[in-house]
Amino acid sequence: MAWDVVWSEPAWNDLSAAADYIARDSDYYAATFVHEVKNAAASLAHLAGRGQVVPEFADSTIRELLVRPYRLVYKMLPEKVVVLALIHGARRVRRV
Repeated sequence: MAWDVVWSEPAWNDLSAAADYIARDSDYYAATFVHEVKNAAASLAHLAGRGQVVPEFADSTIRELLVRPYRLVYKMLPEKVVVLALIHGARRVRRV
């Protein structure tokens, strides 16, 4: 079964901010990073359960994939996956 993968507005904003930060040094690496994150999110359509449970939450439906030093945080719902945030690994998850 393929799940729909939906990005929340805060998650898109996180991706944009990360790309802008990386682009300060290299537009190429920023574009490569965005492509990698989007591919990781798209893979959740078939492999949503593969991410680890986010340790800060006691909720097995909130999971994360590690993409370079970033954490792609998402919630598994019955028929879709919602990308909640993209957070640098050095930061704690607070606003999800």
